[in-house]
Amino acid sequence: MGVRAGVVVCVTSFLLGSLFTHWIADSLTLWKSPVTDEHLWTAATYYSILAKAPTEALWFLGAVVTTGAITILWSLRDGEAGNIMFDGGSIFCLPAYVMIAPVDPPSSGVFAKFDTLPMHQPQDPFPRSLRTITLELASNNLICSVALTGVLALQAGRFWAESSDAEDDEFEDNETEGAPSRAKTPDPRSVEKISPSKS
Repeated sequence: MGVRAGVVVCVTSFLLGSLFTHWIADSLTLWKSPVTDEHLWTAATYYSILAKAPTEALWFLGAVVTTGAITILWSLRDGEAGNIMFDGGSIFCLPAYVMIAPVDPPSSGVFAKFDTLPMHQPQDPFPRSLRTITLELASNNLICSVALTGVLALQAGRFWAESSDAEDDEFEDNETEGAPSRAKTPDPRSVEKISPSKS
């Protein structure tokens, strides 16, 4: 695996890890039935904590995404079939994270909705204005996770394809090197038997 493919895999793994940390909140709104007000308050409280995180942390996350996208585009410039097939597929998956995930500063975007979460008790009714946003945010995280898993699958396919090509090239080289030695070996059936001359 080349350096560029390694960078893409590391960036994708980092982003997947950051999404998996949201499972604390998303599992309550995606995989619980029915979704109660207590579940929604727990998820909203979690995202309220993230909304108060330093802006630099979110800008760092955006820089990581940009690094992965630039690396894939750089690899596409080579014009090789493997790059176009696997990196070309990856470049369609990574923008799903860029467009859907809330990587913008907390002063704007989705996180701003949770920045001023009202005081509440778990049994209090959940605000309807936050219900849709909370459910959509969990769905977006799931979509991004699937997209980034697709990037890892494509890069694994690229590694497998490059390994197969390398093995084929090595086999052909060995065949080429062994051909002259076999040509020098006389075929016993082609050697004429010379009978001893009678004296």
